[in-house]
Amino acid sequence: MTTTSRHAAHLEQVEAPGHMLTRAAARSLAVLRMSVGFVFLWAFLDKMFGLGYSTPSERAWINGGSPTMGFLSHVAVGPFQSLFHNMAGTAWADWGFMLGMLGMGLALILGIGLRIAACAATLMMAMMWAAEWPLAQHTGAGDPTGSTNPIIDYHVVYALSAIVVALTYAGHTWGLGRQWVTLHLVQKHRWLI
Repeated sequence: MTTTSRHAAHLEQVEAPGHMLTRAAARSLAVLRMSVGFVFLWAFLDKMFGLGYSTPSERAWINGGSPTMGFLSHVAVGPFQSLFHNMAGTAWADWGFMLGMLGMGLALILGIGLRIAACAATLMMAMMWAAEWPLAQHTGAGDPTGSTNPIIDYHVVYALSAIVVALTYAGHTWGLGRQWVTLHLVQKHRWLI
C-alpha cells in the first residue's frame, strides 16, 4: 500500500469511522446519488440544447435563449417576486444556473466533490423553493399555485438527498469517490471530498 493510499484510508476512517452501512444500503445510496445527479444534469442538457421537454429547441441556450427567463419571469407568488423578476435572463443568473446544474449533476453522477455539490444543491434548491413559494395557496392574481405541501416539496427532497449522499460517502460505491480522496489536493483540502 502506497503512502497516498494509506493516507486516503486513514482519511476515510477519520471521516467515516467503522462500517455503518450494509452493502445494499451503500448501493441504494449510490443509486440515489446518481438519480439526483441525473435530475440536475438533465436540467442542464434540456436548457442547453432544447430537447423539447421543458425547453423547446428555439429557446435553447445554444440558440440564444435564456435558461432562467421562463422560470424566473413567471414567478407569481411570494415575497421575492420582484427579486426573481429582476434576475430573470441576466447573464450572471444564466451562467450560474447552468454551471451549477452541470457541476452538481456531474459531481453526483461521478461521486466526487460531493460536499461542494451538496452545498450548491442546497443553495440552488432553496432559491428555487423561494421562487415557487409553496407556502402560498394562491398567486397574487388569485389563481391556485398548485402547491401540494407548504413546506416539504421536491426542492427540499433534492437538497436533503444531496446532503445525505455527501455525508455517507455514497461516491465510494459505483463512483470515483475512493480515487478522488487519494488526490493530493483533496487530501490537503478535505472540504473537496
